[in-house]
Amino acid sequence: MSYVLGIDGGGSKTVCVLMDDLYQVLGHGEAGPSNYQSLGIEATLQSIQSAIHNAVEAAIITNTVNIDAICLGLAGVGRAADIEVVKRLVQELQNKKCMPINWVLQPGNIIICNDALIALVGGIGQPVGIVVAAGTGSIVFGQNHQGDTKRVGGWGYILGDEGSAYKIAIAGMNAALKSYDGREMQTSLIEGFKQHLDLENIEDLIEVVYRREWGVKKIAALAPVVDLAAASGDIVANIIIDHAVKELVKATSTVIDAIFSADLVLEVVTTGSVWRGRCKIHERFAASLVKKFPNVNVIFPRYEPAYGAGLLALQTTQN
Repeated sequence: MSYVLGIDGGGSKTVCVLMDDLYQVLGHGEAGPSNYQSLGIEATLQSIQSAIHNAVEAAIITNTVNIDAICLGLAGVGRAADIEVVKRLVQELQNKKCMPINWVLQPGNIIICNDALIALVGGIGQPVGIVVAAGTGSIVFGQNHQGDTKRVGGWGYILGDEGSAYKIAIAGMNAALKSYDGREMQTSLIEGFKQHLDLENIEDLIEVVYRREWGVKKIAALAPVVDLAAASGDIVANIIIDHAVKELVKATSTVIDAIFSADLVLEVVTTGSVWRGRCKIHERFAASLVKKFPNVNVIFPRYEPAYGAGLLALQTTQN
């Protein structure tokens, strides 16, 4: 029996699945974040090791587990230099004696990639299609039958992330303050932010955003205020949501044009917190994209990204 590990390492948590060659998940483990760009390699190693240990411990296997392949899909990993760093991390993992694992890895059975690829494979169930990730940030990533890939976005909250929760929240606060000034039309976003943040006056947004030194994630968490206002029919909020949809459709269209033929039947999987909104942003996106590409089917994920990493690891054992 072949066993493989699929690892999804992000900025908030690390998820590991232990799978057999029948595609069954035998163990599931979680640990802390593992974005080495922001945490450093030692903290990342610790999180990955803990997630693996928890997954193996959760599996009902009496013997020592022989790991034939591993796939690590990690946030912030894309450049050749990043991959070399993670290769050294995998070597350190194999030197650890504290896990009930027998490593039987060959170089060809180690896959290191960014988290967009495993989100694609997990979301669709195969490595062909497009993933549109819109959470705190945003990125669109696609891969065709020939293995050609195309990425659009993912440039971070300053340089990009159009259609993300962060950009929706920023646009919402900006619109509320413009309305308060009298520069733009009236909007319920003023009351929405006041209630959500327990503010006496919308001017107190200055204290919240600047003086409390709110980071990207806390600001992105305000996107539901815009979503709720849009769902209630607020014109300004709906303009913001429509702009987010337009940007995400444009990014997805760019990927389709780059590596897929226009008449190909294609699945596009949507992941991230933005798609769970109440203002029907998912339906708006799907309708707009299908209008341009009638053969596209927009779906929610079938499986989690860690399972996608496991599928990629299994592929290496079957070649």
